[in-house]
Amino acid sequence: MRPRTTLVASDLDRTLIYSAGALRLTGPDAEAPRLLCVEVYQGKPLSYLTESAAALLPRLGAETVFVPSTTRTREQYRRIRLPGPPPEYAICANGGHILVHGEPDEHWHRAVAARLAEESAPLAEVRARLLATADPAWLLKERTAEDLFAYLVVERALLPEGWVKELAEWAGPRGWAVSLQGRKIYAVPQPLTKSAAMREIARRTGAERTLAAGDSLLDADLLLAADHGWRPGHGELADSGWSAPHVEALKESGVAAGEEILRRFLRAGGRAG
Repeated sequence: MRPRTTLVASDLDRTLIYSAGALRLTGPDAEAPRLLCVEVYQGKPLSYLTESAAALLPRLGAETVFVPSTTRTREQYRRIRLPGPPPEYAICANGGHILVHGEPDEHWHRAVAARLAEESAPLAEVRARLLATADPAWLLKERTAEDLFAYLVVERALLPEGWVKELAEWAGPRGWAVSLQGRKIYAVPQPLTKSAAMREIARRTGAERTLAAGDSLLDADLLLAADHGWRPGHGELADSGWSAPHVEALKESGVAAGEEILRRFLRAGGRAG
């Protein structure tokens, strides 16, 4: 058996796994793919992938270094039960935490926190701006994540046109990035990246090649840092027309894109046969 020399870093939400509202099952109900629930929240099913995708994941884990790479907090990530053995490594909080066999690498986290303190405005300043400018008419929740970044849950239909752009223009000079994903608006320090964590895991595992997938602007750095990448036909990157020479834009959207991404990972990084 050849050693696993390919590292696969993939975003989760709206890339590999999908809520009911993000499935995009547009065909006849009788022809819809069978789905597997991989996350339960407050006693209710929350996230899914197709059964065909579920069958591919254990093989991907066996043939590559598969690294779930998410903006989710550690607590939110641990709700997900992907098929196959648990990955040895995972990236949480957009790179703020590396999990090794499910446990956080505190040395990595301290190094990230020190860099953020040097290069970005304080979280408290950004949170104050969010609360001062958000309208209760469309703001549903306000949260901070791992003391690293902030996000809002909003009523998307009532969100004023241009509000996110104005926030991004304010945040940019302060070293922060803004991303709108579904009903969530993220404000994240620019040095807090999945790509930095991916490079560290590649160094530790000796991976010779990196593959990545993602759908949002927060995944752009991950895609750019990988040797090859894919983005689905939905999401911020697709909506903005974002592209890079080594990143393939898939025509599939919704849960079908998640299945196709796994097939592409295996073709590019798995063992033949």
